Amino acid sequence: MAWDTEATRRKLLDAGARQFAAHGFAGGHLDAIGRDAGVNKERVYRYFGDKQGFFAAVLADRLDGVLDTAPPDGSGPEAIGAYAGSLFDRLADAPDLARLLAWESLELPAAASSEHREQTCATMSAAIRAALPGASLADAEQLLLSAIALVTAWWTLSALSGVVLTTAQQHSERREVIVRQVTQLAAAL
Repeated sequence: MAWDTEATRRKLLDAGARQFAAHGFAGGHLDAIGRDAGVNKERVYRYFGDKQGFFAAVLADRLDGVLDTAPPDGSGPEAIGAYAGSLFDRLADAPDLARLLAWESLELPAAASSEHREQTCATMSAAIRAALPGASLADAEQLLLSAIALVTAWWTLSALSGVVLTTAQQHSERREVIVRQVTQLAAAL
């Protein structure tokens, strides 16, 4: 019976994403990842080299498309707020992406798979600039970073929301707040 290398790689990447999202690089143990995947942990070394190479591969696999949402539709601050809402929806469908982004920043010296994400961010920044006549590229880039930070914080700083907010919020309520805030940030440009 032939070994299905791609299926094994996929099982490992999926298990790695679950384990690293929950525990980070330091806390994601290859034994646990192997058990989660139903695969011998030695396959990690065979396919990815070492734990750090595996972590980078998991991040590249999961984060490459995290910002691949439709660019702002239309023009004006409302279009940018709507874009933030669509990014929120993307992360609501896959909340581990926000946690992986946080772990990446906490535990790696540089972004994994940055080439694709740099291109995506450049495209989104240009779309934001086009939607906001008079905005500089630097302003558009800063606005994109602010929108990403506001959106991802819902999943990465969830304990803090219980401290800051006097009443609990649902996803839909938080989404509305983010859309409104990003719209206001865009209007300030």
